[in-house]
Order: sequence, then C-alpha cells, then structure tokens
Amino acid sequence: MRIDLITIFPEFFVGPFDCGPTRIAREKGVLEIGIVNPRDFTTDLHRTVDDYPFGGGAGMVMKPEPIFLAVESIRKPESRVILLSPQGERFDQQMAHRFCSLSHLILICGRYKGVDERVRLLLIDQEVSIGDYVLAGGEAAAVVMIEAIARLLPGAVGDEDSVATDSFENGLLDAPVYTRPREFRGVSVPEVLISGNHGAVAKWRRQQALLNTARRRPELLRNVLLSAEDRDFLLRELGELPAEIKDGECGGEIKKVFEKI
Repeated sequence: MRIDLITIFPEFFVGPFDCGPTRIAREKGVLEIGIVNPRDFTTDLHRTVDDYPFGGGAGMVMKPEPIFLAVESIRKPESRVILLSPQGERFDQQMAHRFCSLSHLILICGRYKGVDERVRLLLIDQEVSIGDYVLAGGEAAAVVMIEAIARLLPGAVGDEDSVATDSFENGLLDAPVYTRPREFRGVSVPEVLISGNHGAVAKWRRQQALLNTARRRPELLRNVLLSAEDRDFLLRELGELPAEIKDGECGGEIKKVFEKI
C-alpha cells in the first residue's frame, strides 16, 4: 500500500519511518510513504498556507487552496483522504485493519486553529482522531497511525502470530506476559506457563485477558461474546456479574457493574 502525507512540516518525518515494523514494511516493498508540502502549491512570495479566521478570534486557519491542490496532485480513484483532527472518529485497532486493506491513503496533517471548513465539506472521505487531546498538529498522529497500520502488513513483524494476540485484536486487553528468570524479586512465573500444557496455557491466557479487561477497560466487554465458561470465571473472580452477561448477552452498561473493581 501507499500512504501520502500532506504536511507543511516534512522535516517532522525524518527518522520515525526508519525503524521498527515501518522500516521493514518499506524495505520489503509492502509500504510506500510519500510527503507532499502544501507550500509547494502556493503562488505568493512567502508561500502562505494560513490566514486569519473570518469573524475574528484567536489563531490562524489553514487555507483551502494549497491543501486541495496538494491532494489533487496525488489523488487516484482508489484513494481515501483522511483529515487528522481532534474532532474525528477515534482511531482503533479495527480501523487500522480497515486502512491496511486499502491501496492508497492520503493523510492531511492539520495545523494552527484548524483547516478551512471547506476541506471537510468538499475534499475528505473521513476525519480521524487518535485521542481526546490536542496536539500542535496532525504529524504526530500520522506517525501513530502509520505504525499501527504498517505492523499489520505482511512481513512487517517477524512473528505474525504475535500480532494476532495483541491487545484489542479480539476485543480484549492482552493477558500478562513473562520471560526469564522464573523468579524475580519474590515474584514467580505462574506455573501453568511452564507446564508444557498448551491447552491449559491457552485457557489461562483467555481468562487473564478477560480479567484484565474487566478490571481496566470494562466497557470493551460490550462487544465481546462471552461463553458460559467465561462468565463463570468472571463470577468467581469478581463476585458478581451484570444481568447482560448472566443472560448470555453482550450489550448493556457493563461498566456500572464493575464500579467496585
């Protein structure tokens, strides 16, 4: 796939794509990254890409013309144009999977007070945010998204089974993980993990993932199909379950039930 970045700070990306899965994906030819500077599409001496907002107020607004021309210089019929903005849809693992199945992404990195509203109305296909906070611009968000997408591409990670068991891949947080030594400062590796019983290990990991999720991010359980065995385990560990889980359903305000955790 190819990802093109629309940014007035191309120097921001010197380095981040030269390490880890993103570097490997680029070296193997499964990912191409391009950078387009809207300043190259301005016509004035100062290469102006921002201006004062109509109606007054603090801050500057990115002008529409350079952004439109930058996108239109690379846009193809199959391209998907994304505006990175704190007002966008929250980026998550499922979205990363959807994006990595596309052949061409164009990421517009906003700056200043934001972009002219006509960019939203006329140019983009989707608006995406990486969280409920404000950055100086969309460049850092673009790096986050590209790494999440790149590691899903074929060959970007040495052990692809490792990716399949990451947090959020099955709707749950991951189970605890351990390595050598078996005991460290009085804490030992759970016996099941050194038992050689693969079935027992798989069951333990499923149960610990459920418990981690219930304690740390209980709202994620709304979208997880729980078996009778899953429900019995959580009941033993937590003392009570919501009515939705008792009835075998996945909906409902599960978070309220775990307020005491």
